[in-house]
This record gives sequence, C-alpha cells and structure tokens, in this order.
Amino acid sequence: MDLVPGLREPLKKVLGPATAKVMAEHLGLHTVGDLLHHYPRRYEERGQLTHLADLPMDEHVTVVAQVADARLHSFASSRAPRGKGQRLEVTITDGSGRLQLVFFGNGVHKPHKELLPGTRAMFAGKVSVFNRRLQLAHPAYELLRAADEDEASESVESWAGALIPLYPATAKLESWKIGKAIQTVLPSAQEAVDPLPASLREGRGLVSLPEALLKIHRPHTKADIEDARARLKWDEAFVLQVALARRRHAETQLPAVPRRPLPDGLLAAFDDRLPFTLTDGQRKVSREIFDDLATDHPMHRLLQGEVGSGKTMVALRAMLAVVDAGGQAVMLAPTEVLAQQHHRSVVEMMGELAEGGMLGGAEHATKVVLLTGSMGAAARRAALLDLATGEAGIVIGTHALIEDKVQFHDLGLVVVDEQHRFGVEQRDALRGKGKQPPHLLVMTATPIPRTVAMTVFGDLETSVLDQLPAGRSPIASHVVPAADKPHFLSRAWERVREEVSNGHQAYVVCPRIGDEADDPGRKGGAGKASPEDDAEKRPPLAVLDVAGQLAKGPLEGLKVEILHGRMPPDDKDAVMRRFAAGETDILVATTVIEVGVNVPNATAMVIMDADRFGVSQLHQLRGRVGRGSAAGLCLLVTEMPEASAARQRLNAVAGTLDGFELSRIDLEQRREGDVLGQAQSGARTSLRVLAVIEDEEIIAEARQEAAALVAADPELTGVPGLRTALEALLDEQREQYLEKG
Repeated sequence: MDLVPGLREPLKKVLGPATAKVMAEHLGLHTVGDLLHHYPRRYEERGQLTHLADLPMDEHVTVVAQVADARLHSFASSRAPRGKGQRLEVTITDGSGRLQLVFFGNGVHKPHKELLPGTRAMFAGKVSVFNRRLQLAHPAYELLRAADEDEASESVESWAGALIPLYPATAKLESWKIGKAIQTVLPSAQEAVDPLPASLREGRGLVSLPEALLKIHRPHTKADIEDARARLKWDEAFVLQVALARRRHAETQLPAVPRRPLPDGLLAAFDDRLPFTLTDGQRKVSREIFDDLATDHPMHRLLQGEVGSGKTMVALRAMLAVVDAGGQAVMLAPTEVLAQQHHRSVVEMMGELAEGGMLGGAEHATKVVLLTGSMGAAARRAALLDLATGEAGIVIGTHALIEDKVQFHDLGLVVVDEQHRFGVEQRDALRGKGKQPPHLLVMTATPIPRTVAMTVFGDLETSVLDQLPAGRSPIASHVVPAADKPHFLSRAWERVREEVSNGHQAYVVCPRIGDEADDPGRKGGAGKASPEDDAEKRPPLAVLDVAGQLAKGPLEGLKVEILHGRMPPDDKDAVMRRFAAGETDILVATTVIEVGVNVPNATAMVIMDADRFGVSQLHQLRGRVGRGSAAGLCLLVTEMPEASAARQRLNAVAGTLDGFELSRIDLEQRREGDVLGQAQSGARTSLRVLAVIEDEEIIAEARQEAAALVAADPELTGVPGLRTALEALLDEQREQYLEKG
C-alpha cells in the first residue's frame, strides 16, 4: 500500500522462506506491508478466559485456559514399540466450561512435561467430538505462565501489553506465530505513508497511520483498539471512495449527445398504446433518467427495483426516447435465455411500433433486433447489417454485442441488465462502440443496501423502484423439512398438482443439471428424502434425475419438461415458448430461470436443496411466481437440520418478501469481500476492518469528503500518500481482473 521500500520488502527475506510460503499461499500475504495490514480478528484480555462453553464445532479456534488435570494412559497398540501406546488427556478450564485435549504417540512427551495442573496457556486446534465430548486433538499451544515464573517472563514479555491479539489463522499457521511475525516487522510501521489528508485526519481527530498500526497490533488498552480501528476504517472507506469519485469525475469530462424524445414521436406513440398507467415510482424514475439523457455528458445510473417492479418498462421507455432522438439503444442481458425473453417481451409491448421498415409497421416504428452468440450465420449477418445501417433502433443481446466486428450506426444508450454479471471492463468495451460515449443505465433486481450501492456501484447515480405495479400478487413462502418430515414433501407435490388442476403451472428448481459434464455423483430422490443420505455429503439434486422421478412418481400424468444452460439455444427457446404458451405444466430447471423469465400463469415454485442457494438467489427465483393476478407459492425444500445456519437462512427468506431486508441478512451472513467481489468482477474490495452494513455513516461521510477533494484536486497533486494508496488499490483490482480472465 506504500512506496516505502521497507514495506515492500518480501516476507521471505524477513521471516524466512518456510513461513513466508505459508503466509503467501494461505493468507495472501507477500510483503511487510501486507503483513502489517493483516489485523487481529479479536483480542484476549489477560486474566479473562475464553468461554469454552461457546466453542463452535469443526472450526479452528484459539483459547486461553488453565490446565485442571493431566493424565497419561497406556494402551495396547500393534503400531507402538513394544506393543504399548501412550495417550495424554489434558482437561483445561476457563470457569465457563471444560475442554479435553488429547495427545498420542511421540507427541505426548513435551506436553506431559509442560502442561501441569495450574499452567495457563493458549491452545489452538480444530474442535471435534469424541464420546459426546468436545475435544482438541494434538493442539498447538503456547505457555503464558509456566510453573517457574522466571521461565515464563520471556513468553509473557513477547505478548506485551494487557491484550493478546488473535489473528485470522490457518491450520498451518497458528495465531501466535502470526503475532510473532508481526512483532518482527512492526518497527517498519513507522515508514507507512499516510493516505489521509492532514486536514481530514485532524478535523476528525484520527490518529496517524503508523500509530494506528502500532495500536492495532500492540494495544495496551481497549481505547487503543478503538482508536486504531476508527482510523483504519476511514482509510479503507476513503481510498475506495476517492477511486470511485475520480471515475465519476472522469465521466463528467466526457462529451455525450443529449437525447430528448420528440413530443409526438415513438415514445408518445408507445405511451398511448399502454393498457395501464405507470406507477408513481416508474414516473419518478423515468423523469430522473430523461433529465440525465438530456445532458451533454454521459448518464451513469443504477436502476434497482424488486423483481416485478417494472424496471424493463422504465428501461424500454428510455430506449424509445433515444431512438426518437435519432440514436440506437442496446440492452445487454447476462444469458441467451434472458436476451430472448427480453426480445420477445419488448416486441410484444411495442406491437406494430417494432415493425420498422415492414409492411404494416406504424409511422414512428423502428426495428428490434436480437443478437446472440449462437445465431446462425445468415441471421447474424442480417442483424449486424441492421446495426451498422441504423435500421435497428433497439438491439437486445448477450455479451456477443461486445465483439469487435459489431458496429453501430449511432449508439446512444446502453442498458445493462443484472450488472453483477458484468465487469466494469465489459461495460466500457460496449460503451466504446459509440461515436461519443453513450449514456448508460444499469438495472438490477438484486436489492442492494445503500452502503453497498455506495461502495460497489459508487461510480453510478442510483434510482430505486420500490413499488410493485397493480395486479401483482403476494407470494406465500414455506420451508419444507424433507428429512425431519417426509410427509411435508409429499404434501408439497400435492399442492403442485392442485395448482395445475386450477389451470396454473409450476417451476421445480434444482442446483445441478445431472448430465455427463456435471459431477454425476450419487443420485438423490425427489419423491422422498432418504434418512441415511447425508444432505451435506450427497451431490446436489439434479434436473435430469428429478424430472424423471417426478414424471413417474408424484407428478405422473402431468406434462413435465426440463430447461438448463447446456441445452442448444433453439431447444431452450422452444421449451420457454411452450411453457409461456401454457402447453407445459411443470418446468424442471436450473437457475437459468433466475432473472427475467416472465410467465404470469406460473403460480408455484418448488426449490430442491434450497440450502445450496444464496439468500438473494432464492429471492430472485421466488420472483418468477405470483407475476399474474393469482397468488404465488414458493416451497423451499431442504434436508438440513432445524438448528443449522442454513435452515435459519431459509426461514429468513420464507419470513419476508422485502428484498432489501433480505440483502441485509445476506450481507451479515457472508463476508463483505464475497458480496463486493461478486458484485463487480475485477473489484477487489480490500475491506479488512470496514463493515459495509455497520459502517454506513463512515462510508457516506467518506464519499462526501472524497467528492470534495477530487472536485478541488482531480489529480491528487496535494496528497501524494493518497495517490500511492490509490495506485496500490487499482493495481490489486487490475491484477484480480486479469486472474479472473
């Protein structure tokens, strides 16, 4: 993060090649600077023992406790010399609970001498269960107070201060070994170049960066930790927001062609033929978009709205406004199924307005063209020609639109559907196809908490559609515990039959396809859950298996079809057309139906192995039902036990239809890095202490400060330390992007 040579020193020179190798491979730490920014996860207070009563199963833990008892047992063993083996059992306590440590074979001699009753030490290992008791087998340990105080003084001294930092560790490298390595490099913290401008630091009473690094690694009081964390959170928030503010500033310097709709043009003709009125939310968001389109620098707007809130309608009106103004508009979808779906629905909504240049086309009509990677050569040539001549005002396609040979006559607007599937670089490649940079509208149905929007999509202005159009029905959601209560699953299939007998249709979603390209594994059953089948170990249920079992079992006699991503595009399209036309009763599919698929007559969805999907994904999938006037039903089938975290996640999804609430739950259950990393391919979050949910205020303030600084000094000439930190962040981003390819 800094230009200073001391902080760029490779760890292998300072710590030796063996330790450096483990740090690089398991913790991603390569330099002295990296190690200094590897902060403690929490701290142990000397004299205050870890609660052994709260130990998590199967996790690598570090505890501080006192030896209560140590016993050496001998037992018959064919492997041991002279046929006798030894086992040392040590019981440790912290007042809240007791834990057994076990050492075998040659590993008993040292702990037998050192772990005497009354000895206090730090122990690290993986928590397991033996004979219904928690234990650590062969834990690593570090004595904190040996029987002989003189011998202990050196050990205690090495953990200077009253607080023991516990670091994110791995089985290969315990927390205290990381702590010792950090003590070795800590003097280099004095060389750290401060990225925060002095005025900001002083104005907010933040300590300097060298002081923050010392206090986070060697705190003497809890106040030291608070000072350090407050400072380091600001670093992360501010550097990231400056990067985004510079991107926004650079965009405002670009020229764009203002696009204003004609008073009696294509948009007006489209509005006249709408069979319903727009919601207040749709009108408000449309105004924001039209105001942006009318300016002479490119619009950069994120449109987020719940599934079914009418984003596509808002985007289509923006596209029509651009066509009115003589430009072309393109909509980029993440999958072919979704591109085809959008193309169909746009053509249906526009009617004769989509028949430009054709007999029977309306006066202001334009041509709506589909372009995907799997189109036949002749159809592709015709589509490319329509793009190049300007004959096609609206183009809908997949990333095939980014290829070099695709040329536009006058690209005015790019609409990106489901931004989290596209990287910034892909977005830029498409925008580069305009004579001048086109306007950009990014849509997502994944509700994003405000802070994530500020962090991930910080280079975009945000509009939110939070009102569902009239006529949308509520969706009832229930968890079906297939292992605990198999009759619940039987009832689920009865409910599906009832929906079909009432003239409706249903989806059954599975996590896997089940063909040869998949891991074939062992098959699970859709009809009933087998108790001996461990839900954690067996392969996820597969479309091909489940479809066959349903057609011959609980849904026999109904028309069942399958849909997955590896089917030929024409087959996928044919299946979707039959389902949309009501010819198919049940569609057994993978998550290809997750976004954009719109069949108002589909009222029920059964999600198999629902615990294998993320919270946001389940919410997206559920949004495929209840799209018409009939109520929707979503059944989340799982074999996970009631007490598991996975079941709690499913209960949360069943408990609310509020996507923003679910996105907060999702974010709290996952590391921010996962969320932010997925949200923008190529974006390394580098968030170590900043929590995007808890630290909303810091992020919002950092955004304001960053915008003011960049407006006054776009090149950051007055803050060299910040420029250095920014270069390091952007290098990480670029490196990550290249790795992802």
